[in-house]
This record gives sequence, C-alpha cells and structure tokens, in this order.
Amino acid sequence: MIDFAAVRAELLAPHEIDSRLAERSLVYVPVGSLEYHQEHLPIGLDALNAHGVCLAAAEAHGGVVLPPLFYGTGGGHMGYTWTIMAEDATAIRLLLELTLKKLEHQGVEMAVIFTGHFADEQLELMQRVAADWNLSGSKLKAIFASVNMPLPKHLPAPDHAGIFETTLLSNFWPETIHLEQLPPLDEHPRDDPDDNQYGLHRHNVGNPLRGIFGADPRGIDMSDRQDLLVALVTELAKLTN
Repeated sequence: MIDFAAVRAELLAPHEIDSRLAERSLVYVPVGSLEYHQEHLPIGLDALNAHGVCLAAAEAHGGVVLPPLFYGTGGGHMGYTWTIMAEDATAIRLLLELTLKKLEHQGVEMAVIFTGHFADEQLELMQRVAADWNLSGSKLKAIFASVNMPLPKHLPAPDHAGIFETTLLSNFWPETIHLEQLPPLDEHPRDDPDDNQYGLHRHNVGNPLRGIFGADPRGIDMSDRQDLLVALVTELAKLTN
C-alpha cells in the first residue's frame, strides 16, 4: 500500500493534525462495508478504496483523513458469505453524526463523507446526513461524495467487484487482489443473457461471475489504474473548493 502516513489521522499526534489543519481545515471521513466481492477481492474493498482515494486527495490538496468506517448498508449481497453490514441506516447515521459533532468541536471547517459502498440505501443515507447537518447552522460544512462519481468515458465504469473496483484497489492494496481465484475464462466463459453484465442472474449459484456486477475482471489490464485514481481525486477536489 502507498504509505500516505503524513495525512493519516490515526498515525498523527494532535500537534501534527493541528499543523495540517492550519494549512487547510478539511477532514475526510471514508466509509465502506464488509461485503463479499467474489474470491479475488477482500471483503473490506469498499472501505479500502474510499480510504485510499481520500488519502490521495488529502496528500494532493490538504487536510487529514480519519480511519475508514467498515460498515455499510443496502445492496444485494446481504446473504452472501462474510458480508457484515447493517440492516438499516440507524447505527451508521449515529456514528457519522457523532463524528461530525466531534470535528465541529475541534474547530474543523469542512468534512467530506466519502463512501466506497454505493448501494442506493448507502447513498441516500450519506446524502441525508450531510444535508441535515448543513441545515443545523453549524460552522462545519459537510460534503457528501461517493466513489461512483461521473468520470471520463475512457475509464472503467463503476461496478461491484469488476474491472472498476479491482483497478482502483490496485493503487493501494495490490497484494490483496487474487485474480487466479476466479474460474478460468477458457473453461467457464461469461454467461450473461442479452449481454447484461449487471443482471440479477449474477446472483445465481454456479454463475462463474457470481457476485460480480459489471465487466468481467478476468484478463484485466490495469494500466489505467493511476488515471482512474487521478480522475477521482480531481472530481473530489472540485467538491471541496
């Protein structure tokens, strides 16, 4: 993993955090989930990607990054093995609101809630937390963003455990990617009715890409990994300017 030690709040002493925030009063709050992403990816992928993007953004544009919250809600993988997520938004909302209150108490001017898990329920939760906070009259401004933000068309489209998430993760934790664990492509070709790579048939036991929603990552070319990260950091920077 790229170190990014200078912006990781959990590795910094209070005076080091204060020094960075004196330059730019911005704190990133990365959020993800513990969720099945087929056998080639770690269950913490969503939070790992959110954390990595936030670290890159803070290093490039200032601020510090809190440790990721490995909890999410929503999506179609609740019944899969090693998926540990909240049944509803209540607990996650409380944690996010508490975090914002503590940042406000520290005098932080801006906080970015950035989620790597982008199920509809998760996106709605994060948007609502930020919106409600900003209506509270606090001097701290809350910004919501997610890893599935619009990007140039030549880059991989957002997916679940496909080319997009695998490529992004390779910027931070390449050693956690095990493509060899997927069924061999020559023996188990993609089986997608009407060429639909996002269909519910991908939940079926026996589908070679079960649990993957998006482009088949087998034989992936990750040469554009850095371009993908730069594009995300650029879009995130626009939201905080």
